[in-house]
Amino acid sequence: MRVIRVGTRKSQVSLARIQTDSVVATLKALYPGLQFEIIAMSTTGDKILDTALSKIGEKSLFTKELEHALERNEVDLVVHSLKDLPTVLPPGFTIGAICKRESPYDAVVFHPKFVGKTLETLPEKSVVGTSSLRRAAQLQRKFPHLEFKSIRGNLNTRLRKLDELQEFSAIILAAAGLQRMGWQNRVGQILHPEECMYAVGQGALGVEVRAKDQDILDLVGVLHDPETLLRCIAERAFLRHLEGGCSVPVAVHTAMKDGQLYLTGGVWSLNGADSMQETMQATIHVPAQHEDGPEDDPQLVGITARNIPRRAQLAAESLGISLATLLLNKGAKNILDVARQLNDAH
Repeated sequence: MRVIRVGTRKSQVSLARIQTDSVVATLKALYPGLQFEIIAMSTTGDKILDTALSKIGEKSLFTKELEHALERNEVDLVVHSLKDLPTVLPPGFTIGAICKRESPYDAVVFHPKFVGKTLETLPEKSVVGTSSLRRAAQLQRKFPHLEFKSIRGNLNTRLRKLDELQEFSAIILAAAGLQRMGWQNRVGQILHPEECMYAVGQGALGVEVRAKDQDILDLVGVLHDPETLLRCIAERAFLRHLEGGCSVPVAVHTAMKDGQLYLTGGVWSLNGADSMQETMQATIHVPAQHEDGPEDDPQLVGITARNIPRRAQLAAESLGISLATLLLNKGAKNILDVARQLNDAH
């Protein structure tokens, strides 16, 4: 029986492991004749826990070691949170599947003594923990009575810090992660786009493979969810064209309705005082899952999806680029440059 080796970040009870297990379970059901072996390894992001993510200055914090294993042929595919994958992948790699997106929204988890509150009703000067400049910038602007402070560690660690230390009144996490861990009961508030737009790719899982490994590309390609794929192509194209990363506050919101893809994108200064956002839409035919596309497609924003029509993918990419261009023409580059300089200086 052929063995397919799947790389993941170490730790039995981690979100990374749960996400990997869910993708492997789907693949096992689709390919009962194959065997799947999970190979776990530590990444840079798992080892450096005392520094804000935006300070480490490394775009591939949670992916580099796993990519080395792919490169050395020690694993055949790796499951990631799509938001951890840079919009430009190292040569030789591609995202061979983007699974159906769960909630892309952010969630607020409150300290036990503040259960029942919202961010709005937390006492003055309450400290809210988040590892994301994107969340802090938007929420500082919206809730000036709160203070935002960096918090690192996996979900278990962050929840423990919230509950056991008296430092944080609440922390902000991705709703999808809490759902996958089975901790929906901890969600005190879901932040909708008017309060806090989400990260590019948030809530979706990406399967990274070797770009030339046609066998594995065919194997995982059936996992592509067409609507999620097209939304994420637009989001990643927007981010790539802006040259944003985790060291600057950039956020998006996408929706697909009646053949239209709507993309809202925004940029913020670090303290949220300056911001700029716009919405654009494009007509995009969402294909039925296995509609034939042309055979030999190069990647778009690091993604290979041969079973989704090329024109739909190009329309989504074009929407992301157009929106980024609009913001850059209106002065977004200045906001991002200042944010990057300030972040580097602190």
